[in-house]
Amino acid sequence: MSTKSTTEQASYYDNLEHMSVLDLLSNMNKEDQKVALAVEKSIPQIEPLVIEIVKRFKEGGRLFYIGAGTSGRLGVLDASECPPTYGVPDNWVIGLIAGGDGALRKAVEHAEDNMELAWKDLKQFNINSKDVLIGIAASGRTPYVIGGLMEANKNGVLTGCVTCNLNSKVAEVSTYPIEVVVGSEFVTGSTRMKSGTAQKLVLNMISTSVMVKLGRVKGNKMVDMQLSNEKLVQRGTLMVAQELGINEKLAKELLLKYKSVRNAVDHYDKRND
Repeated sequence: MSTKSTTEQASYYDNLEHMSVLDLLSNMNKEDQKVALAVEKSIPQIEPLVIEIVKRFKEGGRLFYIGAGTSGRLGVLDASECPPTYGVPDNWVIGLIAGGDGALRKAVEHAEDNMELAWKDLKQFNINSKDVLIGIAASGRTPYVIGGLMEANKNGVLTGCVTCNLNSKVAEVSTYPIEVVVGSEFVTGSTRMKSGTAQKLVLNMISTSVMVKLGRVKGNKMVDMQLSNEKLVQRGTLMVAQELGINEKLAKELLLKYKSVRNAVDHYDKRND
């Protein structure tokens, strides 16, 4: 008789429909508090993967995420936030979801069950041996992710994964597996909850650490962020003003002229050398 994976084990809570709203919220919060501690235990697995990703980027490589359902959406989310946050090209970090972009809003039946589909998706981006592929699968058994990782290994692509079960197939076919075991979900098997939260935390940690190491953060500031709305323009204005010790009016003029905090500061410094 097979043993249930951790992500499929029964919730510690039962009769949810009889709980008050306060009890539902409080008990979900109790479970969520376990997530960060589980992620902390996985840092020794995350560190070497980040180091390797940075090396690959410096050699012209890219980072790919693949996943299905919630896992795929989280990968696409993390990838899509890198350009506006760090001012990097859209093709530095690429997120792919089983079933294509339409699956971001509506589930595509059986897309995740296709072992060959991920590699077909990845080949459209000319993935190569300079690149890194991270498979995201809470269960650790998603065929779309497993197939993609296996083909990546055959083609010299560095592989990693983020999963929430120990000793999974996804981890087995990854050179750098990250296993974040958060325990059973509040609603049995609903991995969009604790598992999804854990995956998002890990992806944030990976992409942020990589961008810091690539020089996309100065001090603690997003000096290359895109100025895509008034809030970000105001944030950038304050950063320039504080860095240069000038008034906000001049800071905003410099920011809008040179299009980023980094460029504004660099040009002002050169002008005043």
